[in-house]
Amino acid sequence: MERAVPILPVDDLAQARRFYVDTLGFAVRFAWSPDGAAGLLGVQRGGLVLTLDCPMLGHGRHACAALEVDDADRYHAEWSARVSAIRPPRDEDWGARTFDLQDPFGNTLFVIDPAAPA
Repeated sequence: MERAVPILPVDDLAQARRFYVDTLGFAVRFAWSPDGAAGLLGVQRGGLVLTLDCPMLGHGRHACAALEVDDADRYHAEWSARVSAIRPPRDEDWGARTFDLQDPFGNTLFVIDPAAPA
């Protein structure tokens, strides 16, 4: 299987684990840290897979990952009860239903339901 896995920069692996695993319901796929502070954390929720990199030197900051889901409203209801969304779900002119939220490190999660009616 081939797929792309977004790598998001984070400043604190423990805080990233709390946000993605404890708050958003992702599971840990792998964790690596030589010193308990810097390292990598792979997370997955169903088909959604992300790698969190601390301190991610040389790759830029404030990334955006598109998360394609089967029901944007369901994810919004679940996640907005735990964290503030940047904006509520809306129907896009290009035929999807989307909303955004931001992680504690300034990365945007752009949630897309491509099957939503246009």
